[in-house]
Amino acid sequence: MPLDAFQNTFAGNPLDRASDRRAKPEWIAKQLASPDSLGLALWNGRPLVEPSPKTEGEDGGLQIAYLPAKLVGELAGGPERLLFMGLWKETAVFAVDIEDAADPSDGPLQGLGKFEDLRAVALKLPGPDAAILATAKQMFEWRRRHRHCAVCGQPTQATEGGWKRQCPACGSEHFPRTDPVVIMLPYHGDRCMLGRQEAWPKGMFSALAGFLEPGESIEEACARELNEEAGLHAVKVRYHSTQPWPYPSSLMIGLIAEVEDEEGCPDQTELSEVRWFTRDEARELIAGKIDGTFAPQRLAIAHQLIRAWVEEKD
Repeated sequence: MPLDAFQNTFAGNPLDRASDRRAKPEWIAKQLASPDSLGLALWNGRPLVEPSPKTEGEDGGLQIAYLPAKLVGELAGGPERLLFMGLWKETAVFAVDIEDAADPSDGPLQGLGKFEDLRAVALKLPGPDAAILATAKQMFEWRRRHRHCAVCGQPTQATEGGWKRQCPACGSEHFPRTDPVVIMLPYHGDRCMLGRQEAWPKGMFSALAGFLEPGESIEEACARELNEEAGLHAVKVRYHSTQPWPYPSSLMIGLIAEVEDEEGCPDQTELSEVRWFTRDEARELIAGKIDGTFAPQRLAIAHQLIRAWVEEKD
């Protein structure tokens, strides 16, 4: 159940994470063996999906290609590449992280779906499916990047359904990390600023963003990043929404920030160009009506920040 009327893509995972049961290996094993339990698969970060049933007057989208949990367990071959996702009502859901050069949909999973890039198909998926897959992707990215103990350097082992890694050498416990990122739309009067990086597709402008640093509040990080990247001075910061972003482990904290003037300029390190847009121009931008210039697609929180600001006075 959404906690707010607005929800970004990749937010809204409907599963009960059942974190109190993760530490019970006997319960996990029982659920994995149950014919009623479900599984999903990711191959090198790509989820297995299938066409969703077409409804009258609508193009068919995609949905998670669910597998029997027992099959997912066999593909995992043990706890290292297996993740207990949680419960859908009373049904346990697991995920497997397949790391192989060969596409499993041409092998053991032939005819059961197709592996697709999550970002590319996110808007074709139901919101809850996209959120479930984003959770699995972020967890498996953490597993791949944290296979060794940060204390002593020895290999760690997956425990608690994949939600914890334990070092058998020194006993240290390691938990999934989330990296908070402030992403903000600065505005002054009836104009907002968007920036672009040289590496982005030509013509794309987006909100400004940066990682939250230790000892900073969200508002302080917003003000610092605006000043560092664009020479702007924030006078008021307000919250819009957040978005889990599994590339690899960010939580995007969406903000709208009033700045004291329109004298900003790009730092030429993070940003190569900045541009001010009137409210009408920003409306045209997100509608794709400005030739040669475009905003991030609507799955990105940056798009939603621009849209929210555009619609404030409508």
